[in-house]
Amino acid sequence: MTIAIRGIDHIAMTVADFEASIAFYRTVLAAEAPREAEFRSDDLSSLPLYIGGAVINMQRAEAPAYIVADKPTPGAVDICFRWDDSIEAAIAHLESHGVAVIEGPVPRFAADRGAGQSVYFRDPDDNLLEFLTTVA
Repeated sequence: MTIAIRGIDHIAMTVADFEASIAFYRTVLAAEAPREAEFRSDDLSSLPLYIGGAVINMQRAEAPAYIVADKPTPGAVDICFRWDDSIEAAIAHLESHGVAVIEGPVPRFAADRGAGQSVYFRDPDDNLLEFLTTVA
């Protein structure tokens, strides 16, 4: 059976400390937030962070978006980012920002069914983040 799903458009994430979270995602993952002024003036209920080809809609725990998951809890998200360089470069990048690798490198399979390696780390809310690279 084939359906018309192309991929995941965005992930919504509830954060406890908005300033710490946006600083982390900007610094470590080079996130861009072109609509930040609208969010800060309460014209948007969540702040879209553009990270490569992915979007994370970040929302405050104390004032969540108008419609959210049943239990929007900081630290409940697990996100895997495809990393287009070596796993060693991913580790070096995290280390350069003082971010601890909590597991890896470990072998994993990617959504494209290829073999890869992953490293895992956490953001300020203890969300689990992963960089997955294709094994050459």
